[in-house]
Amino acid sequence: MPETRGIRSPERELTAPVSLTGADGRLNRDAVGWTRHPLHDTGGIGHGRTAWGRNKRWEYWAITSPELIVAVTVATLDYATLSQVWALDRRTGAEIDRSAVTPLSRGVELPGTLGKGLATARVPGIEVDLDEIEGGTRIRARTDRVDLDVVAERPAGHEALGVVVPWSDRRFQYTVKDVARPARGTVAVDGHRVELPAGESWAVLDHGRGRWPYSMRWHWGAASGIEHGVRIGLQLGGLWTAGTGSTENALSVDGRLSKIGDELDWRFDPGDHLAPWTITGERVDLVFTPFHDRHARTALGVIHSETHQCFGTYCGTVIDDDGKSQSVDALLGWAEVVRNRW
Repeated sequence: MPETRGIRSPERELTAPVSLTGADGRLNRDAVGWTRHPLHDTGGIGHGRTAWGRNKRWEYWAITSPELIVAVTVATLDYATLSQVWALDRRTGAEIDRSAVTPLSRGVELPGTLGKGLATARVPGIEVDLDEIEGGTRIRARTDRVDLDVVAERPAGHEALGVVVPWSDRRFQYTVKDVARPARGTVAVDGHRVELPAGESWAVLDHGRGRWPYSMRWHWGAASGIEHGVRIGLQLGGLWTAGTGSTENALSVDGRLSKIGDELDWRFDPGDHLAPWTITGERVDLVFTPFHDRHARTALGVIHSETHQCFGTYCGTVIDDDGKSQSVDALLGWAEVVRNRW
């Protein structure tokens, strides 16, 4: 991949607070763009009668470490909630999955805007607390088999990618993808307690607030770690942003974001998700090699979904905003393809 000097994303960078919605509940066009720090007030999502049934709000945290991978989801979809705690034992390949769907918003509380309150779930078999604390986010989750208490640290100057994706004035999404957050704390699975090792344990946030079409497909890839002496985070997306003028692609180097504005080309074998994937663009040239496929299907009322979330390692190069090629050799993360009707 050639070196390129001073590439910048064509998308607009926002640097001042803005409301995602107008007084009528529709998209505020002044909110369309991307940010390095959360600046969007999303309190209009989930309130009033505008497009009831299409409002989606969630917090998803994934924690990777040498021994365990854990994911925690707290979501409300207007007509139902979804709470989940999932764990993978990397030594054995065994999965542990506890999920619960409750009607309306029963048992789940989410703040209107990121960082403006506690997110909780108290649903059958699952308890979750997500709380902003000084220097990071505390993630606590409990099921009959999993008990975790982890802090996703926020180093000084750390930047997180925020993006507004506008399908229309009535359908739009605000997402924050925050990669390469150092993780510390403990995770216990079936009574086996693991202290997360420093420098090898990472947390990634997917925060969402928006009003969605019923049917959607997407790719999401993320990875975090130390490579060549620097803290690297990859944030990669596709399908769901096509044609909107927005993308959710970025490189994080020691907490500094380089926004990548072009749509990426995702190639994988739909008959063998554990075969290598390639993800390429003008500034991205990556091969993803999976070691585990988390395959899930849901058919529950109006909710139908199929997910292949593959965990593995990335290698290749990504070019930052200054034209410098950042290489990665074995960066731990995931790549997924999701088909949702919700």
